[in-house]
Amino acid sequence: MIIKIFILIVFFALMVAIGLYCRRHTTDVNGFVLGGRSVGPWLTAFAYGTSYFSAVVFVGYAGQFGWKYGLSATWIGIGNAIIGSLLAWVVLGRRTRIMTQHLDAATMPEFFGKRFNSKALKIGASVLIFIFLIPYTASLYNGLSRLFAMAFNIDFTVCIVIMAVLTGIYVIAGGYMATAINDFIQGIIMLFGICAVIAAIISSKGGFMEALQGLAEVEDPATSSIKGVFNSFLGPDPLNLLGVVILTSLGTWGLPQMVQKFYAIESEQAIHKGTIISTLFALVVSGGCYFLGGFGRLFSDQVNVEADGFDSIIPTMLSNLPDVLIGLVVLLVLSASMSTLSSLVIASSSTLTLDFLKDNFIKNMSEKQQVLIIRALIVVFIVISVIIAIVQYKNNVMFIAQLMGVSWGALAGAFLAPLLYGLYWKKTTPIACWCSFIFGAGLMILNMLFRESFPLLLQSPLNAGALAMLAGLIIVPVVSLLTPKLDNKLVEDTFICYEKTAVVPAKIALGEEETK
Repeated sequence: MIIKIFILIVFFALMVAIGLYCRRHTTDVNGFVLGGRSVGPWLTAFAYGTSYFSAVVFVGYAGQFGWKYGLSATWIGIGNAIIGSLLAWVVLGRRTRIMTQHLDAATMPEFFGKRFNSKALKIGASVLIFIFLIPYTASLYNGLSRLFAMAFNIDFTVCIVIMAVLTGIYVIAGGYMATAINDFIQGIIMLFGICAVIAAIISSKGGFMEALQGLAEVEDPATSSIKGVFNSFLGPDPLNLLGVVILTSLGTWGLPQMVQKFYAIESEQAIHKGTIISTLFALVVSGGCYFLGGFGRLFSDQVNVEADGFDSIIPTMLSNLPDVLIGLVVLLVLSASMSTLSSLVIASSSTLTLDFLKDNFIKNMSEKQQVLIIRALIVVFIVISVIIAIVQYKNNVMFIAQLMGVSWGALAGAFLAPLLYGLYWKKTTPIACWCSFIFGAGLMILNMLFRESFPLLLQSPLNAGALAMLAGLIIVPVVSLLTPKLDNKLVEDTFICYEKTAVVPAKIALGEEETK
């Protein structure tokens, strides 16, 4: 117990110290929200990865999908690395950085407002973010309760409050730069933690080959009549597995707290390095989490999924590890949760301040006032999320816990297509964006309220979210072709940022004398 407490104290002290150190970067909105657009590749890549993977993935999704799909759940982690990280950086990274700086946009709603010359679109996007990021934030705490009960035998409420207060301190003090530096440290903990835990769990089952053999002998007639399906290539349900891969991978393309990382990166070289680092990080952390969860069935004699839920699987697998490893796991999950929490509250508070309050309700807001209000709203968001999480825990309100999947699907379904086409296609129209907003958010709200009325495949919020994102990619171009276009001069002035001449090394582009 002393070892575990000491590890936590050192961890928390370091987080707070970094927040206080980074105060010098928070004198204006650009510095507080984007770190002055001067964040290097390692910090940006780790900030992207740690915001991507929270305790929800490690405790909730890894346990749930590992139990359902066996080792084939590892495909989710591979999809996260290739689609959610590699392709996201390649397709969105450079263009997002260039256009948002050209438009002087610090948030996703501000990008929509300036790109499509629509104040209403900016306000609509900010309202959606406000509505759906709060339950997403609250859901981050869900994965911590069982782990802390196992490791420290303390009340979950105490854990939530401590984590929220300490996260709030370093975010309020140091803004985005403090978050990025802490994300880097937390990311290293996650990398080492997941590797150590996988090795320990597999070793406890006699090694990899024996664990694989044990998984091949598991039978579950309710899931599949085929023996050995849980260690097969595609598992017992490839179609639903594909839905999970699409939602958890493609979803990052439309989440404001993820895309905002591209606003802050410092240079072309940083984008190239960040792409590689972020992809490898996702492969190890996400692939490792789902790979670990795939062995959950080997612990079926110790866990009662029907009584305790899927969230009990991973903590049960970890319960017999040595104290030092349990301490590392607690740090891993804390790191995953705090990094995502800090990213969400900055995205929420900056959006509400810059896109909703500024110029609409508070006129002539100075830089100092904007930073002050953003800091105040960070406190508000954290307090609300803590209250929701405690209510959910004390009263076992599963409705709140399920909102995480709904929130992810609604935000990504609403924003992915307008962002992607807005960056690449000059003919994208504001009305098409509204249609994507309404369809994406509307579908997920209907799925939450009338789930039993949906076709069986779409009763899962994950599959419904995947449909919302894919449908948006069709809705936006079709509606854009049928609705009035933006003023041509406005569009050309926006896209001219991509036409500026840039001097690059020969390894990136051949010189004129080489092409003759």
